[in-house]
Amino acid sequence: MRTEASSLPPVGEVLSALRTGMWHWDTAAGTVALDAEAARLIGLPANAITLTESAVRARFHPVDWNEIDGIVSLAVAEKTLAEARLRIMDEQGRVIRTVRSRSKPTYHRENGSYELIGTLQEVTEQPPGAAARSPVTGDWRRSREAFLLDAGRALAEARSTAEVLRVAAGLSMPGFSPDGLAVFGVEGDHLTVIGHHGHAPGEESPFMAMPLDTDYPAAEVCRTGRAVYLSSPTAYRNRYSAAWPLAQRFGRQSWAFIPLVVAGRTIGAWMAAFAYRVTFTPDERSVLTTVARMLAQALSRAVAAETERELTDGLQRSMLPTLAPQIPGMSVAARYVPTGGGLQVGGDWYDMIPLPSGRIALVIGDVQGHDVRAAGLMGQLRIALRAYASEGHRPDAVLSRASRFLTGVTDSIPYESAGRAQRGESPTEPRFATCLYVEADPRTGVLEIARAGHPDPAIRMDDGTVLMRPTAGGLPLGIDPDADYPTTRIVLERGETMLICTDGLIETGGHDLDTGWSRIRTTLEAHRGDNLEELADSLVQAVHGPSSHHTTGPLADRREDDIAVLLLRRSGRPASATPARRTFFTVAQAEPHRIASVRQQLRELLHDWSDPDQVDSAVLMVSEMATNVLVHTDGDALMVAEVAGEPGRRTLRVEVADGSDDLPHKREPGELASSGRGLVLMELLADAWGVDPRGQGKSIWFEQYERSTEQPDSTEAETAEPETPEPEDGGGDI
Repeated sequence: MRTEASSLPPVGEVLSALRTGMWHWDTAAGTVALDAEAARLIGLPANAITLTESAVRARFHPVDWNEIDGIVSLAVAEKTLAEARLRIMDEQGRVIRTVRSRSKPTYHRENGSYELIGTLQEVTEQPPGAAARSPVTGDWRRSREAFLLDAGRALAEARSTAEVLRVAAGLSMPGFSPDGLAVFGVEGDHLTVIGHHGHAPGEESPFMAMPLDTDYPAAEVCRTGRAVYLSSPTAYRNRYSAAWPLAQRFGRQSWAFIPLVVAGRTIGAWMAAFAYRVTFTPDERSVLTTVARMLAQALSRAVAAETERELTDGLQRSMLPTLAPQIPGMSVAARYVPTGGGLQVGGDWYDMIPLPSGRIALVIGDVQGHDVRAAGLMGQLRIALRAYASEGHRPDAVLSRASRFLTGVTDSIPYESAGRAQRGESPTEPRFATCLYVEADPRTGVLEIARAGHPDPAIRMDDGTVLMRPTAGGLPLGIDPDADYPTTRIVLERGETMLICTDGLIETGGHDLDTGWSRIRTTLEAHRGDNLEELADSLVQAVHGPSSHHTTGPLADRREDDIAVLLLRRSGRPASATPARRTFFTVAQAEPHRIASVRQQLRELLHDWSDPDQVDSAVLMVSEMATNVLVHTDGDALMVAEVAGEPGRRTLRVEVADGSDDLPHKREPGELASSGRGLVLMELLADAWGVDPRGQGKSIWFEQYERSTEQPDSTEAETAEPETPEPEDGGGDI
């Protein structure tokens, strides 16, 4: 007994009767197999044949052939058939017929190749007017390519979700443009509306929190990852009868719901609704799918950036302290500017700690690195420092304990590095940190400073003079758990401001330590007024341009290093209308190299002295005095310098004290003597000088009286002594 199926003729006979050919294209092998009818349709003898891709390509119009890759890719993405209209050419390049191809593509992920099995069927050529409007014509293709380039550029530049949605709403697609857009996302097992355009506010309410199993096109797209095209209200109503009443009231005629896919995962759906009928040809679907891919990538970047900014803000708020609004007798300002890239939170930090004694501690530091681990270590170290300070320890003890703490934290890193190396990851090295700790007495202005490898503080005097304050210091924290951190004591006079900062403020922009400090000095000297907030902004702006208290965004992307700045000003004004400038400096027996810093301090103090020759003379004399203390006594040299009086008529007084009771004696050294010229120089160069015995030790002093460079010193003119070179590390006997 014959079954019903056995009465059907073979498939090949049916296709031949319908003048439809079959073909098989294997991109991995680079061959195309054609049956007899397919061979005839492309202009070859009517015999089954297998050709190379290049041989088949020669039979098709080049414009149409170039469309095939896009059509196949779209069909694979949408899991639909690939349909194309192709023009067949003869050997002279003339179009002999037009065929319609329909195929089912299969993508082989292991080698990235396609395999297509399909049919060819001759179709009637379109009239000239219709052909001009065909999606495969050159004009449409050029406008489409220009549109996609512009759309991709605009979406790539969008930095937030709102901006991405604005760009998507403004896209004008070639030949067809939707008048209603909506972007759907997925939260758990519910659909949500991320944004929309072309709808009144509140009209998205029925679609918010819609379960993913709802019979609604966007929900189906999110579930399956396949696009849904509805070319008419009838098609919408027949396929989604339950959701049709929600869509009917908007009066649209066609809809495209396209998956938003990132890294193979469907993150949502994009709806494009049209006020007129759209047939959604392969070319139109290709444009919509390409835009959806770019839109998905842009949304993914925007969401990641917004999450990163939110995390950055949270880290900054948790790690950076709130400065005390009022400190009796003092005011404080601070800035933190992160480097670009990553979480924009690095290893720089500052802190202000109320102490049990009623004083305050100001801390600034820099953990090595600009990554998340640096930020984590910074947070731990900041908490440890605050705990040690709150216990009432002195500055040197606070830094010693902090160094032991950081050493203990990083002791586990070698084990971590070994594990990372076994996993093929780059090892993480132990970190160290620089730090400057200042304990300030608001009542007296006394500052006790301990320094761990950090840049020295700077002092801006009330008249704008800026001095670097060299301080004793030790190794950075975390290098030696037994390191010592000597304390330096200075006094912040009324009207003076202390600046402490990390090296990001100094060395950014190709500057080294010297040129960077010169740039900061210029900003400090140019500042007018008592407003520390304005001064803090000016310092950061001098390096990077305008900034806020905590800068992020495009400006922060240009940062070379983190910046932390702390300013401390002692309130009030000096009693005198023209306050004296003064500085002091100690040179220990074991630190003869610091004599160079003594000379630099004096030059900075005399930065606006009218006669540069007098400045050179003063620097030479103080260098001789300090050197002789180190050479001829067993104690340290203490230099105190003061400038007092009205500009143009000021007096410089410099004293160098030591603990020896032996008074200097004037000598007459010979031409070849290497010492004994100290008092001779002072008689020649100083306007006045002397030696004052003290209870323990003595003080040698000299004075210079400011004069105009137009009035040469009579003593120098008469003696006509040659200029005496400044010694590098000291001079001879007094």
